[in-house]
Parts: sequence; structure tokens; C-alpha cells
Amino acid sequence: MITIRKVDNPRDYRAFFNFPWTLYRNDPNWVPPLLSSRREILETKHNPAWEYLEGDYFCAWRGSELVGTVAAFVNKRHNEFHDEQVGWFGAFETIDDEAVAHALIDTAAEWVRARGLPMLRGPQTLTTHELVGCLVDGFMPPALLMPYNPTYYARLIESAGLQKVTDMYSFYLDQDEARANGLYDRLARISQSIMKRNKITVQVADPKNLKAAFANIKDIYNTAWDKNWGFVPLTPRELDAIVDGLGMVVDARMLYFGYVEGQLAGFILAVPDLNMAIKHAYPRPGEWEVFTLLKVLWHWKVRNKIDTVRVPLMGVKSEYRSRGVDAVLYSHILQAITDCDYHKSDSGWILEKNETMVSIAQNFGSRIYKTHRLYEKAV
Repeated sequence: MITIRKVDNPRDYRAFFNFPWTLYRNDPNWVPPLLSSRREILETKHNPAWEYLEGDYFCAWRGSELVGTVAAFVNKRHNEFHDEQVGWFGAFETIDDEAVAHALIDTAAEWVRARGLPMLRGPQTLTTHELVGCLVDGFMPPALLMPYNPTYYARLIESAGLQKVTDMYSFYLDQDEARANGLYDRLARISQSIMKRNKITVQVADPKNLKAAFANIKDIYNTAWDKNWGFVPLTPRELDAIVDGLGMVVDARMLYFGYVEGQLAGFILAVPDLNMAIKHAYPRPGEWEVFTLLKVLWHWKVRNKIDTVRVPLMGVKSEYRSRGVDAVLYSHILQAITDCDYHKSDSGWILEKNETMVSIAQNFGSRIYKTHRLYEKAV
């Protein structure tokens, strides 16, 4: 018999928080999150999104065994910004058992229905700026800040009556292969032509003045994605949190800003795929995080386990999107990745509906190698 219990005491929260380490202990692809990163998403005192989220966490028990978790929540800013009435489920983790998965999703659906919302959507933990979607293709270790799940999740979600809303693509590029094939030379020529024709200049971030660079990112961020499906503008506290997080991993050599006729128009950022070091450090509950971070640094700076970067952010202000700024920035970041001695890159996620960016990524030699999916159903 399966019992669903709301998380309302420290012991149940600890079980909820720690469950992935039990579920994925034999999965060679899983990369455990830093404990602090998980807290920064889940806990109201750490995640500024809880200023406008309302929600609860639930655990599924079979006797005394924890077999699944789910969050049910409403994103008030999303509903206001998109004129929708949807509730969400996230933090969805389950053993391969339809009864457990259905009980969790039904609990989230009932929670949403009780608040007068007609639609349940997910999985998303908790906003589009965090862990979005169910992995449906490309089951390999996740890149930094990307979700991962077992192969059976899509089957369980679909069997609970949810249908696809949209897919999000991640793109892979082998930098060495691209250079050998002459791709970089072709891109450089195209980029120079666009820059000359549209009066575009590009500037790399100043490592001695990252504060100014981060201020530029904040200036661009909310306007660059305002037309994207599902995007909700970040609050000032959320922007500050993103900038604080970037400060830990940003390499100024891989942060570029584009200008049109001298006006700030866009930016692109690549960061080392820290998951490649975190996987070896293997954070776990009960381990002092300072010790974990020392292991991460060892595998990053000493043993040099990171040969890949992730391009998590690229944005162009709406008034400059037809000027080719995105293509110019993409060309510059690919060259910078190679110059910084990385050999592979992950770009994503990019909505399948964003045909312009999908086309640019593919034309620049990248291929889709992972797909994450959002689902929904009427409740």
C-alpha cells in the first residue's frame, strides 16, 4: 500500500532532500548536486523565487520505505505574465512503479485543483531558471545545472495521462573536429561580414571589473528572453542570486558582449562544465561541503577532469535580434572556448519553438544530443 504524506516536519524533509542519493546510487550517469545547490532551490529562505511561489512537498511511502517525492506549486508570476492558470509539479523522483508515479502526480493534480487551477504542468523544479523538463533522449551525465532522470520517467508520466507541451534541446559540438573541418575559419568570415554590415562590435569581459560585466548581464537578462515561451522575468533578488552563482565559475575570457552602433545589445557566456569534477567528488548528505569543494577543485584544477564547457546563457535585446548579434556572439564564444583549451561544448537549453537559435546552433556545427520535455494535463 502506498501512502502519500505532506512534508511538514524536519525528519520528512530530510528524507525528501536525501532521496535522490538512494534512488540513483547505482546509476553511473547521475551527478549528485552540491548540497548547498539543492538547498538554494528547495528552501524558502535560500530561493528568492519563493517570494511568489506557493507550494508543498510530498513523499510517497510503502510502509517505512520512501519510494518517491513530488512538489506541487503555483507560480503566481508565471500566471500573471502569461495570462494562464496553471499549477506545476517538480522535484519528481520515483522508483520504476506506475502506482507510485501515479499517486505522486495525482497528489500534485489534486493540490492544483484545490486552488482552482485547471491545468498541471511539469516537471519543473522550480522555475525556468532552474531544473526544467524530463529527459527523454540523451541519457548520459548531465551538464552543469541541467536535470537528469532515469529512462522510465517519460513512460510513467505519460501513463498518468500527461501529454507533451514542448521540448528543449541541448546541442553538442566537438571543438577539435570543427576546427579541423575548417568551420571556425568559415564562421569568422561570416561574422566579420555581419559585424561590418550591421555596425556590430564585440568586447570580452574585463577580468579586473567583473562587477561591471555582471551589471551588463542584469541589464540584458529580462529583456532578452521576454518573448520566449514560459519565460518569467527575474526579480531583483533572483538576478542577484544568478550573478552570485556565476561568480563561482565564470571565466572572463568566455564572456562576451555585443554592441550595435555602440549600444549594449547582447551577451554570451560559457562556463566550465563543473559537473565533470562534481561527479568525481560525489557530494553526499552528511559530508562537510568544504571537503567536497576541495575535491571538486582537485578534479578541476589539479587532475583537470574538465574538457567541456556549457553555454548556459545567451541573450540579445529584442530591438537588435534582426541584426545578427546572436550569430556574431556565437562565433566569438566558439573561438574563445578553443583558446581556453576546452575541447567540447554543450549549448542549451534551447526551445524547439525557437527556430532561429536552433538553426544558428545547427549551422554552426552543433547537433542535438539531449532532449528534455515538459508535460501537462487538465485536472
